[in-house]
Amino acid sequence: MHPLVTPQMIETFQRDGVVLIPGLFADWVEVLRAGVERNMAEPGPYASENKKDGATGRFFDDYCNWQRIPEFETVIRQSPAAAVAAALMGSRQVQLFHDHVLVKEPGTSMATPWHTDGPYYFVGGRQTVSFWSPLDPVTDAALRCVPGSHRWEKPVLPMRWVKEEAYFPNVDDYMPVPDPEAEGMPIAEWPMQPGDAVAFNYDTLHGARGNTSTTRRRAFSLRLVGDDARYVERPGRTSPPFPGHDMVPGQRLRADWFPVIYG
Repeated sequence: MHPLVTPQMIETFQRDGVVLIPGLFADWVEVLRAGVERNMAEPGPYASENKKDGATGRFFDDYCNWQRIPEFETVIRQSPAAAVAAALMGSRQVQLFHDHVLVKEPGTSMATPWHTDGPYYFVGGRQTVSFWSPLDPVTDAALRCVPGSHRWEKPVLPMRWVKEEAYFPNVDDYMPVPDPEAEGMPIAEWPMQPGDAVAFNYDTLHGARGNTSTTRRRAFSLRLVGDDARYVERPGRTSPPFPGHDMVPGQRLRADWFPVIYG
């Protein structure tokens, strides 16, 4: 077991689908900040400004850039993230799925809508984990998660963040996006220092407020999968799309695209 992980953290992650890992990327904050600046200066094909009519500030996000942003690859391969993920998931191996950068500049009004990541992905399995790590101190703009939501009977319908429309046709297998505050659900959130990380299951409902502070809120997120992760088909285009992957349902993610980084 990695020294950053305790048995209590593992128990909490398995039970609640979310746990705080203090200092996970503490030694890599400056490297990640440099990577984020490179990413914003050279956006990839999936970059988005997430601009709604009447919104203030800037909410930039981009993903799947680790192969062209050397700072990200260094952190992915050399930080303790993969070892910590293996312990949390109870997995012998860990594969990289993708990286994700989310930046809310000062005075950004747009919130990150409530959603779960799993239905956007072509990955199924219980052994999944995302790490969300701020590169600036955060309070109100921290990640917010609903404990236990990863065990809900139905997955949450994926929605487009700006247009607020379904990512693919609404089908009976999915539930509408709930409103945790209006429905009185428990919400876990923590004030965080740069390099701390929230670990959460792909099916855990989460979101974040806008950044109304006078400082930036840069965040780096890393999506990893374990032994039981398999390719699944969705009723529409997935995000990220990974065109031309040639995988079939039930197959493990191809290791030449999604490398094994632990085990």
